[in-house]
Amino acid sequence: MAAVRKDLFPRTEVGGVSVSRLIIGTNWMLGYSHRSPAQDCMITRRHSKPEAIADVVEVFLREGVDTVMGLFSNRPHVLDGFRMAEERVGRKLIIIDTPPINVNDSAAARREAEAMIAESRRNGATFCFPHHSCAEQLVNKNKQTMDRLPDYLKMIRDHGMIPGLSAHMPELIIYSDQNGYDVETYIQIFNAIGFLMQVEVEYIHRIIWGAKKPVMTIKPMAAGRLTPFVGLTFSWNAIRPCDMVTVGCMTPADAAEVVEISRAALEHRPPELSGRASPKKTEIMK
Repeated sequence: MAAVRKDLFPRTEVGGVSVSRLIIGTNWMLGYSHRSPAQDCMITRRHSKPEAIADVVEVFLREGVDTVMGLFSNRPHVLDGFRMAEERVGRKLIIIDTPPINVNDSAAARREAEAMIAESRRNGATFCFPHHSCAEQLVNKNKQTMDRLPDYLKMIRDHGMIPGLSAHMPELIIYSDQNGYDVETYIQIFNAIGFLMQVEVEYIHRIIWGAKKPVMTIKPMAAGRLTPFVGLTFSWNAIRPCDMVTVGCMTPADAAEVVEISRAALEHRPPELSGRASPKKTEIMK
């Protein structure tokens, strides 16, 4: 069994909490491939048991990557896998939950939203960000506001968690900063080919660098459309020292590779990886 590294992965601070700059993503554990139904099924089959989750997370934890992001409601096997990995390594995970909440403007909807937020806390979340599909329903581009967002942020604070925003729409960062909403960070899609980004890469880069709080970037490899080396090298060199990169992995070997490529990018050196398989390797590929 691999030991815990002494030179743990670089860290930053969000809302007074120290977090690893590399964040464990969970789309490739939960079955959200952004590629095909067949790949979704492959992911969920592979990660249907806590042990499979733990095997991937353990690799990250031993490197000091102790921050994980995802939607964890009604996924007990994932949370069990987290606990299993924590026990193996002797290190706790910092959980960022992005629950889907009901943002309809009614008393019943608010009770439902608060119940979902309370579940995040019961699941051990330190951070709680309303899922982008919900948060973006509150956006008023005409007024440049997010109507009623403060109500949900207060619910998160009241339940002892740190609020942030899950954003596919880049306006969420701009409006949050303009209006002084009580968020400590924001999730934003950022990758070299603009996959799922609503405006060009250059504009998202500008928004990240102008943000008042640290940014948690997601989809650095564009759901497999970029190789880990290309996607991660771009991301680490295009964000600020306070910002983070979130990446999901299928296997423990994937996780180890992601960590090494990320360390290499931050240290401005080539990653120490063997060449990929080929029927006949040339000298260039060795």
